[in-house]
Amino acid sequence: MNVKRILDVVVISDIHLGTYGCHAKELLRYLKSVHPKKLILNGDIIDIWNFRKSYFPPSHLKVINRILKMSTQGVEVIYITGNHDDFLRKYTDLKIGRLSVVNQYVLELNDCKHWVFHGDVFDATTSGSAKLLARLGGKGYDLLILLNRFINWCLQRLGRPKMRFSKKVKDGVKRAVSWIGDFEMKAAHMAIQQGFDVVICGHIHKQQDREIETESGRIRYLNSGDWVENLTALEYNRGRWNLYQYEESKFERFEENDQEVELSAVNMLQLLKLQHQKV
Repeated sequence: MNVKRILDVVVISDIHLGTYGCHAKELLRYLKSVHPKKLILNGDIIDIWNFRKSYFPPSHLKVINRILKMSTQGVEVIYITGNHDDFLRKYTDLKIGRLSVVNQYVLELNDCKHWVFHGDVFDATTSGSAKLLARLGGKGYDLLILLNRFINWCLQRLGRPKMRFSKKVKDGVKRAVSWIGDFEMKAAHMAIQQGFDVVICGHIHKQQDREIETESGRIRYLNSGDWVENLTALEYNRGRWNLYQYEESKFERFEENDQEVELSAVNMLQLLKLQHQKV
């Protein structure tokens, strides 16, 4: 019997369903282990940039089903659009039951004003002519993840620890480290100017919890990370934010035999269109 952890808020981002890099099975286990009052999906949940009809495994569909099931079980689900699922921006402010689609979200917790948004607004490569290059880069990244998985399979067979090539490449490039720092400062500066106490982003696949001070003031910056490389989430409970890190060992005896609601990705999209027409 699996005992769910009761939480006030869970924030996850950058799942990239529909790509080889997505750790859907691990995410499904995590989602089944928690029952938050509010689940915030902070962008890049379904990766339309790299979507292909030939690759959308059952485990990816089960994540969608699980999220929809949570919304029918009393969980308020806030879907914030990102750059890889920007097709949903045409459905902004759509509400279906306890599920809402928005571009940004303001969260009031413990007399603190939180600003939650994906963060691609700061990334010049996600708009205009650079968007095509970004999409091509995304496909290359997906192939690197696929190669990484094959090599990790070989390493496991040899009894050796896994490696994360894409993470090592990004962490080792000074330009990437500098870009992440710039991103965090821009998010902090804009949030301070608008009177927020906390800013929560995704997009850069780098989990974070730190105080940032600018010439305008001080703010807490949080980033939920991703479910491609880091397998992280943000959890709020009993007045505190914590960064959650998925650990395989905690789910070794996890039961996965409950029935999921059947819903295809195509049917979900048709439902969104139908509801949007009614608004």
